[in-house]
Amino acid sequence: MARRQDQLEIKFRLTDGSDIGPKSFPAATSIATLKESILAQWPNDKENGPRTVKDVKLISAGKILENSRTVGECQSPLCDIPGGVTTMHVVVQPPAGDKEKKARSEPKQNKCVCVIL
Repeated sequence: MARRQDQLEIKFRLTDGSDIGPKSFPAATSIATLKESILAQWPNDKENGPRTVKDVKLISAGKILENSRTVGECQSPLCDIPGGVTTMHVVVQPPAGDKEKKARSEPKQNKCVCVIL
């Protein structure tokens, strides 16, 4: 098995196709720390940005990365190219409170459907 690099170049791809980074991170960096870095570097001109780390999901090699894992643990063997840049996709989930508020503000419509055969 190939030796893991001490530093990894990572760029974060946002849903609109723009990127944050690339930036170098030690392999021992936690996923939660990456999410904090994303929050700090989030472009001001983007709408619906994350408010907290819990709003951010990172996806790498088709897997959602857990906060407690490190970058080195989540590195895919396919991305183990010396000097290469790893792309992680960023998904922002709206806070659960926004969904509940929207559901409460919309009046419920009782619909009744009858079918006569």
